[in-house]
Amino acid sequence: MKRVVVLFSGEGTNLQKMMEILPEAGIEVAAAITNRPDAGGIARAGRFGVPVEVIDHTRYESREAFDAALVEMIMRYRPDLTVMAGFMRILTPVFTSRVEAVNLHPSLLPKYKGARAIERSYESGDPVCGVTVHRVTSELDGGEILSQASFERPPEMDYDAFEARIHALEYDLYPKTVISLLSGN
Repeated sequence: MKRVVVLFSGEGTNLQKMMEILPEAGIEVAAAITNRPDAGGIARAGRFGVPVEVIDHTRYESREAFDAALVEMIMRYRPDLTVMAGFMRILTPVFTSRVEAVNLHPSLLPKYKGARAIERSYESGDPVCGVTVHRVTSELDGGEILSQASFERPPEMDYDAFEARIHALEYDLYPKTVISLLSGN
């Protein structure tokens, strides 16, 4: 059975989709790791019986020191892939050179890299918007694009509807991409 470790920082909605869908495909969510002791996703993982590790980034003197501790924790679970699901950390080569990881980004990369991608995509007025799954490298949101999903935005679409559409695409595309990667497709 293939194994993943999921990294998250917030409410864990993409984490939940992984926990719902991956086991049906024969993929174990071996652990969920967060950098925030108060992350809402901790409770979500608990409901699925997935072990949760908390590694508070504020307790480390540098990004590199945090990344070294994170890599060590991930390696304990021997995952076939590390899945970043709303993990709000910029990672250094200490991580990216040792861990095979994928990330979900709420825009059609290479557009709107970094923070506030949903807001920037909405404000752009682009007629086609969407989400991207990419490999994690030391370049922020710059790794190989693995998959994308998009939609045509109606001119009258408000921000709340736009954000909901982005999340719906994420919840569909991300687990499918992880399954495809781990099944060799």
